[in-house]
Amino acid sequence: MCEARHIRNDSFIFHTQSLNSAPAQPIAVATEAFPGDAHLDTAVSAALLRQVARGEVAPTIRLHRTGPILAFGKLDRLRPGFRRAVEIARAAGYEPVERIGGGRAAVFHTGTVSFSHAVRAAGGSGSYPGTRQRFESMAATIAAALAAIGVDGRVGEVAGEYCPGEFSVNARSAVKLAGIGQRVIVGGAHVGAVIVVRGAAPVNAVLEPVYEALDLAWDPAATGSVATELGDADAPLPAATPDPLVDEVIAAIRAELARSAALTDGALDPSTLAIARASRTDYLPRI
Repeated sequence: MCEARHIRNDSFIFHTQSLNSAPAQPIAVATEAFPGDAHLDTAVSAALLRQVARGEVAPTIRLHRTGPILAFGKLDRLRPGFRRAVEIARAAGYEPVERIGGGRAAVFHTGTVSFSHAVRAAGGSGSYPGTRQRFESMAATIAAALAAIGVDGRVGEVAGEYCPGEFSVNARSAVKLAGIGQRVIVGGAHVGAVIVVRGAAPVNAVLEPVYEALDLAWDPAATGSVATELGDADAPLPAATPDPLVDEVIAAIRAELARSAALTDGALDPSTLAIARASRTDYLPRI
């Protein structure tokens, strides 16, 4: 796969914020996070997707440090060991959630960054124009941002990675650093990524028994972190302790996005939060 420095990423903002060739508009970047309530955090992203699709709020990027979450995909729920996997996650201190996008179980903690974009999308129910381009563009954004801080970031699946995907972002074609999922509905799409800045070891520590319970094959050696690639300490810092490397990754993503659009700092709309609070229980694991 291409190295990030060879990837032109001008299409990301243009493609995801524009519909029917409308003029590009500034994009709001919301940094609010809900580290103590993973189900509310997921519900916020789902509410944004629906509101953006209906034209009630403008396309919005969310970009923030996370808390301990174990996000399960719809296919995980079909595995015989799903209930056991959820119990393992809770016992390990992770809030289990059913995420809105596809994919397999993935880990968030205080050393990871969540990056998502709720956008307008053409097409009706069952129609997915632009899906591949949105995947490609977000992966390119992340890889280019990591390259800017000195990581050999590339796009592509690494053999044996957890939650495998064609548009994972890796380092050196050797270890996975970020995974991307997408949900498409009538009028809109939500593209979301988790980037492991620190904490490859904690990711593996909880995923090993979770993937065993789900009877999914993978190779923990394929899990990496930005910190390890840069020769920094890999252990995640406590939630109350600022992490300069997390801040650097977030700043690099913003800088990459700003190459193609004017970004504004924006708070989540009160209506989004109201919808999310009313629907947060929809994202509790159904076991």
